[in-house]
Amino acid sequence: MKGACDPTIEPQSKFDFRLVRCRTDNYAVLMHDPESGATAVVDTPEFGPIDETLRQEGWKLTHILNTHHHHDHVDANEALKEKYGATVIGPEKNRGQIPGLDQGVKDGDKISFGGEVIDVIAVPGHTLGHVAYYLCNAKVVFTGDTLFSLGCGRMFEGDAEMMWHSLDMLRHLPEDTLMYCGHEYTLNNGEFALTVEPGNEALQKRVEEVRELLRQRKPTIPVSIGLEKRTNPFLRPESPEIREKVNMKGVENWRVFGALRALKDQF
Repeated sequence: MKGACDPTIEPQSKFDFRLVRCRTDNYAVLMHDPESGATAVVDTPEFGPIDETLRQEGWKLTHILNTHHHHDHVDANEALKEKYGATVIGPEKNRGQIPGLDQGVKDGDKISFGGEVIDVIAVPGHTLGHVAYYLCNAKVVFTGDTLFSLGCGRMFEGDAEMMWHSLDMLRHLPEDTLMYCGHEYTLNNGEFALTVEPGNEALQKRVEEVRELLRQRKPTIPVSIGLEKRTNPFLRPESPEIREKVNMKGVENWRVFGALRALKDQF
């Protein structure tokens, strides 16, 4: 598989991660290497909360990683770059749409960060240029708006077959990989998921957990790929219950996915 871990390298646990709530429901994620001082932010919805977290931690931003070109993921690029001199990295396909882009990346590219390798995985569908950033040895993936907890992004630029291919790649990452996504949509996603797979006990438990986390004003991510595979209907088109719900037995997974996404669009 693309991004397979090097068996000669011990898993990295040295990075510090900070989830930063921005705007109304966006997330940025800061990633810091204490040894080198390198600090990256994945997506930049809003300058203030990101800058304040950097100030509180005493970190200097060195890298900006954009997953896609939508404004609520790139709005603070130029302000952060001006203040910190950070290198802006994002999809080459969207070079003209990502403010301050210094390094365009594509599927299969590798980025060096704090002695770790970040694999770039193309995950088109939400947008055509969307990428995910996968740190194999740190067991972390940043999925932007392609994969959410208990959900997935709308298909603004791609189609169902394209989007399913992207999700299928992500669900085949190691199950202990922690997924960070771009929005706090988990409860709404879970309420939809229960309408298409109400008999899924793992899903029932996850939705209750999500409700409790939100009651405590805590984020619902990161979450493991393994748990998402057991609970996220958009990663479960093989489920007999889901197939019966959409009346699509014996068809390709991407068609079941497309039917689910159409239902969610009206939810």
